[in-house]
Amino acid sequence: QVQLVESGGGLVQPGGSLRLSCAASGSITSIYIMGWYRQTPGNQREFVARATSDGSTNYADSVKGRFTISRDNAKNTVSLQMNSLKPEDTAVYSCHASILTTVGPRNYWGQGTQVTVSS
Repeated sequence: QVQLVESGGGLVQPGGSLRLSCAASGSITSIYIMGWYRQTPGNQREFVARATSDGSTNYADSVKGRFTISRDNAKNTVSLQMNSLKPEDTAVYSCHASILTTVGPRNYWGQGTQVTVSS
């Protein structure tokens, strides 16, 4: 089994910063992709950012220039540095990982962490 454990959400004022972290543990052979998605009530989950095992990164247009994703392949962790936060960034942020396990490739999700941007 594989677990993704997130940390770092909370309440921040507009223009502020937060850093989210996610750690993967369990029967992991290798991790192809680690990334972040977010969801607000009544809406579908949307892509935020991802980092591949070869170091490539991708961002949603709405967060480019403000968010930075980073991975530590040795520790199986991924972080999301969020700067210049806006009220519209308020959402539950979930970590995602595409992992090669001992029983084959699988997709995993964290439990989600709330980010609230409000004055």
